[in-house]
Amino acid sequence: RELLPPWLVIVAGLTGIVLLCVSTKDVPTAPLRTKYGIVLDAGPSRTILFIYQWTTTKANKTGVIRGCSSCPVQGPGISSYSDSPQKVGKSLEPCLNWAQNEIPAEQHSQTPLYLGATASMRQLNLTHPILSDGLLAALTVALKSSPFNFQGAQILSSPDEEAFNWIAVNYVLQNFFKYDWQGQLVPSGKGMAGVLSVGETSTQLTSQLEEESQAPKEGVRLQLFGHTHSVYTRQCPCHGTAQLRRTLLSLLIQ
Repeated sequence: RELLPPWLVIVAGLTGIVLLCVSTKDVPTAPLRTKYGIVLDAGPSRTILFIYQWTTTKANKTGVIRGCSSCPVQGPGISSYSDSPQKVGKSLEPCLNWAQNEIPAEQHSQTPLYLGATASMRQLNLTHPILSDGLLAALTVALKSSPFNFQGAQILSSPDEEAFNWIAVNYVLQNFFKYDWQGQLVPSGKGMAGVLSVGETSTQLTSQLEEESQAPKEGVRLQLFGHTHSVYTRQCPCHGTAQLRRTLLSLLIQ
């Protein structure tokens, strides 16, 4: 048999080593840019500022986000400032300043900022709409003066609030999608969980309706991860934590 020249063997060996090295290295790509968003959750007893972040990665046209950090606002809920709306903006300043340090300065103007008020503000809006409007106006002025991209301050309806709770729970449970062994986003194949939300004065049960024909007028339709979900909330008035405490106290006294 004819033997290969030694120099050809050496060249072939070096070529193989180079090919192995190239094949095991990832092709350089531009890093995905991280984006940020801020949500102020204005609840009955307190307000919390949440920072979220995401990249351009999407699952069936819906963004994939993750919680980054949070800052509890010192003091009571915003409805407590109805008699002195000029103070409500001041109460948010420490957390807004904190958020400026958490988010890169070059992204401040591109970071959306939302405020959603819930039960106590809904009640104030029913009983004293002028005071409620004054508070929202003061909040708008304060938040517009921040370096972030203010998108609005509004009072969430009860169905909308519970729909957001339903989304959050099922998102955390990965019922919309999951990661496969390669780290790719794929449908989870699991059903959706119902959410029982126990508040101060009432309890709400939010679940998905299986058939579109069952959806009542006050239900909420959601387009998430390539699918439409009809969500409905059943209200249970007078079944909140306050009523439970009164019932327990009555039993103890007896």
